[in-house]
Amino acid sequence: MSQGLRMGAAGLLAAGLFAVSAQAPALAQAPSPPAAPYARPVAGAIVLTPEQADLLRSTLAAADRHGFAPGEFAPRGEGDAALIDATLRYARAVKTGRLELANFRSDWALRPQPFDARAGLTRAVAENRLQAWLNGLPPPYPGYETLQVGLTTYRDIQARGGWRPLAAGPDLKIGAVGPAVEALRERLAAEDPLAPAVTAMTPQVPGQVAGQPLFDQALAEAVKRAQKRMGLEPSGTVGAATRAALNLPVERRIDQIVANMERWRWLPASLPARRVQVNVAAGVLTLFKNDQPTLSMRAVTGKPGGGETPLLSSEIHSIVLNPPWNVPTGIAQKELFPKGRAYLASAGFRILPGGGLQQRPGPNSALGLIKFDFDNPFAVYLHDTPSKGGFARYTRQVSHGCVRLERPLALARAVMEGDPTWTPQQIDETIAGGETTRARVADPVAVYLLYWTAYVTPDGQVNFRQDPYGWDTLLIRRIAAQGGA
Repeated sequence: MSQGLRMGAAGLLAAGLFAVSAQAPALAQAPSPPAAPYARPVAGAIVLTPEQADLLRSTLAAADRHGFAPGEFAPRGEGDAALIDATLRYARAVKTGRLELANFRSDWALRPQPFDARAGLTRAVAENRLQAWLNGLPPPYPGYETLQVGLTTYRDIQARGGWRPLAAGPDLKIGAVGPAVEALRERLAAEDPLAPAVTAMTPQVPGQVAGQPLFDQALAEAVKRAQKRMGLEPSGTVGAATRAALNLPVERRIDQIVANMERWRWLPASLPARRVQVNVAAGVLTLFKNDQPTLSMRAVTGKPGGGETPLLSSEIHSIVLNPPWNVPTGIAQKELFPKGRAYLASAGFRILPGGGLQQRPGPNSALGLIKFDFDNPFAVYLHDTPSKGGFARYTRQVSHGCVRLERPLALARAVMEGDPTWTPQQIDETIAGGETTRARVADPVAVYLLYWTAYVTPDGQVNFRQDPYGWDTLLIRRIAAQGGA
């Protein structure tokens, strides 16, 4: 969340959060019927007991643990009506997110499911199961819950003053000495409890000054851990990219955590136990079986600036072996036709009767030997590629929107596991035969294209990615532009 959004609502905390009380009793001299607060509710109204009102107040007071600003859901007035209104705003925000559907990008096709907060609250109050209803609002996933812990960690770092940016200068690596090394150690220690103390240098040659901070192997290992957490090549050397990542302020990291918590709310209440997940931002595909990861591989996803891979959910219904590539018109016009007919012929392209362009199947096809089809309005899919070098990069957003796979054959065999027709041998033989063949998946596999730039690994460390599409920043800005929940 942007600092302005977090701080702009802070003043609301004292403006009524603890000012809610039961309605005042009727005056003794009034001849009108008694106005007991719970005896004669208006039809359809939600009537709280004092205990239920206390529970709602305490829940709203702790809303910041879900990434909201302190006091963001403070009641806008006194009385139960204001408390209920604040609770409904909170419930919608924590269940389905704060971004209004009209403000979603078209390629943010993962949309939260409809949610009737008032109906749910009404039932929960009437059936005296308010705590269970409140507990069921946040996304029921470890990925969300661990980000809550990470949010607390980074807010604590912020409260301590964050960290100092590293000054510009030459690359830092083993053997470097001086104040820049000590500054690096302090920066690493802000996030890494295992960061070592700096070793004092012992002079090795004339002119060296004893006692200066020394960049040793232990510090290099701490640098590698930081680089892995940030999705950078773990070289142990602090170059421009590592310095830039370390210099992002703690407020930016908090924004990333909050944005990712928001996207968790766009997912359904449960995910299929058998599914394929692609983290578009990190360039990683994972296959889950029985809700456990069983296969993982690197992936190349869409490039920023018009080739972004969309966020969506669908089902892999078929696998195409030896697929031809029907080139999208934009790619054909901008990138391929200008290369001339000789190039097109040598690369296996042919011009279709309608003027379109198609590349024949084969190992040199842009789709490689395998394509995974799933219905979606963006015409994207998972596929093989003859260009294997891209998987060695640590930043892998270079495609036109589809997802290229490091080990497509392994995924095909896993998806078809147990199918008596499409055994591993039959898949291999069909590919070797060279004929384009569509293999239907008897039990379609759910597929989710997601955008996680902040997540927690089993060691408890929050990992960050570079927000390649700028969607973290955009999401936070659009929420702020709405004026809050």
